[in-house]
Amino acid sequence: MQSIPGLAEEAVIDARERFHEFLRSFRDRNGNYKYRERIRQMITMGQKSLIVEYNDLYIFDTKLARLLIERPDEVLRQASEALREFIESEAPEYAEGIDRFYVRVRALPKTIPLRRLRSEYIGKLVMLEGILVRATPIKEKITKAVFMHCTREQGCHEFEWPPEGELVGEILEKPPACPVCGSSSGTFRLIPEKSKLIDWQRIVLQERPEEIPPGQLPRSIEVVLQDELVDSARPGDRVTIVGVVRVRPDTAKKRAVYDLYIDAIHLEVSQKLLEEVIITREDEERIKALARDPWIHKKIVASIAPAIYGHWDIKEAIALALFGGVPKITPDGTRIRGDIHVLIVGDPGTAKSQLLQYVARIAPRGIYTTGKGATAAGLTAAVIRDKSTGEYYLEAGALVLADGGVAAIDEIDKMRDEDRVAIHEAMEQQTVSIAKAGIVARLNARTTVIAAGNPKFGRYLTNRTLADNINLPVTILSRFDLIFILKDKPNPEEDRRVARHILEVHKDTERVKPEIEPELLKKYISYARRYVRPRLSQEAIQLIEDFYVQMRRMSLESSDGAIPITLRQLEALVRLAEAHARMALRDEVTVEDAEAAVRLMKAFLESAGLDIESGKIDIDIIMTGKPRSKQEKFTRIMEIIEQLESESEEGCARLKEIQRRALSEGIESNIVDEAIRTMRRDGIIYEKSIGCYAIVR
Repeated sequence: MQSIPGLAEEAVIDARERFHEFLRSFRDRNGNYKYRERIRQMITMGQKSLIVEYNDLYIFDTKLARLLIERPDEVLRQASEALREFIESEAPEYAEGIDRFYVRVRALPKTIPLRRLRSEYIGKLVMLEGILVRATPIKEKITKAVFMHCTREQGCHEFEWPPEGELVGEILEKPPACPVCGSSSGTFRLIPEKSKLIDWQRIVLQERPEEIPPGQLPRSIEVVLQDELVDSARPGDRVTIVGVVRVRPDTAKKRAVYDLYIDAIHLEVSQKLLEEVIITREDEERIKALARDPWIHKKIVASIAPAIYGHWDIKEAIALALFGGVPKITPDGTRIRGDIHVLIVGDPGTAKSQLLQYVARIAPRGIYTTGKGATAAGLTAAVIRDKSTGEYYLEAGALVLADGGVAAIDEIDKMRDEDRVAIHEAMEQQTVSIAKAGIVARLNARTTVIAAGNPKFGRYLTNRTLADNINLPVTILSRFDLIFILKDKPNPEEDRRVARHILEVHKDTERVKPEIEPELLKKYISYARRYVRPRLSQEAIQLIEDFYVQMRRMSLESSDGAIPITLRQLEALVRLAEAHARMALRDEVTVEDAEAAVRLMKAFLESAGLDIESGKIDIDIIMTGKPRSKQEKFTRIMEIIEQLESESEEGCARLKEIQRRALSEGIESNIVDEAIRTMRRDGIIYEKSIGCYAIVR
């Protein structure tokens, strides 16, 4: 090992004594014995690990702190012995019951980017930050093996391996000779029941999505957790790990090629959301100055994808989704989400993907993905098997990795079948549950979903409902707070304006300079989400309540009883109003915020929730896939089948007869065909003989 300038060999020998002195005499700023207190607390809690701040050690003994970075194995071993000595003097009975004490060092002065981790760090102590993407189930690893050695001459005897002071490494090797009798002949048999084992888990740490250079694959590294560190973080968590860099052969055949991995000594889960965006004092002043601008809302909306012409309502919805409402937890533990989910359904070439990519860039924590997903975990989570080791891993998908941020999902209609099932929970309860291959887990997915999908038939058909036009079940559609439909309709005046805008952009790209610079807008959003938690004012409550009741009253007044709005939209209105207040960094939701939320909700209902036949707003189009008018026709067709079945000698209703009777009541043949198809699929009717239908009883 390379010698360290300024560090004498005796420093290594002294480490145990110096560390004991550190534990005994280190005082914090207030003059308290910091680590004496911590050790007493550790004993009371029944723990085996002592957390040590690196900075404290550096202040106490610079050489020891530097030696810890350079030769962590030696120093940590001696520190562990010093800790045991200290505890033995304080609480000898407690020390007797513990096999090994750990000194866990946190907050090293420098964080090594995952991308820069090279061979020069092998054997040294490093600190890494990243996102936990995979985790194996907990296993047990042998630290001290017990072997039974049997020979003809001396019979059988047991011994511990490796010898005193050493522990089993990555691979358990058979002893070359028996330490009891000195013979290498005979048989050596491992006795797992008598061996000492500790909890063991392998996880994979990956670069944070916002740190990956454009066009490059994310880097990842395996980390081994042992004993108390096991199961302290879940896939999707952002973590800081301090550990020793080690190597192991990448495959059994290529002995000369090795992989790096981290043997963790400390793991910390990042609790604060969006702390990766650093906001300086100057930034804060600029943000507050921006918030005082009376036109701040317009400026933020205009700064969303300025190269794309028009789509003001969609850009406003995206801006509100980026700021988000305020999540709440009731005293009974129920969590009410604050995230606003937005769906854009549109014809090809209407800039949907460009909008989503811009969202992923501007969001303080954003992931852009497609419905199919780039990894095996897809959008939610999956249990996968590692090809080289055969181990099962729990791998986090896009919605889990974007926890606390925004997931921009393009082509959401093409997502995997497994995700279709799991995304319901992810969007409403904001968790992802998985139980497969012995792994049972619930991961956090507090993510805003901004998605885009293509129409099922290539172009959006205006004579069909939203549910007919997109290949998504209504249960998923109903979880979006706002849905917008982009239709590519020729319009000479509009076409000229769009064409002129695009050509001007091509001529001079400087024209698309946003009102607020993207970097400042990202900090503005991050600041608002971290520190601003607006509450509804009485006036705003009154306005939203009046709108809701008025819309519901329309249902009573209309003849077909179509329901224009439900409680889901009421909650969405609150979220939108809160997000609007956050945009101006206000602590109170005013009437102006509530009005903006109502206007956007009306735009959404008139765009996606309009019944083509009746010309009225009907939320059942999104909630159930069928407008109220069609539901009533379906019910009448079922009654006709029931009547004809009872009248017929065959015990079933002929299709021609159903069509004839339905037509006499003003129901067209194509509606009859669709109703029969739907009812057969849902198991309500069955085809008793060719062209003759009966009710399933």
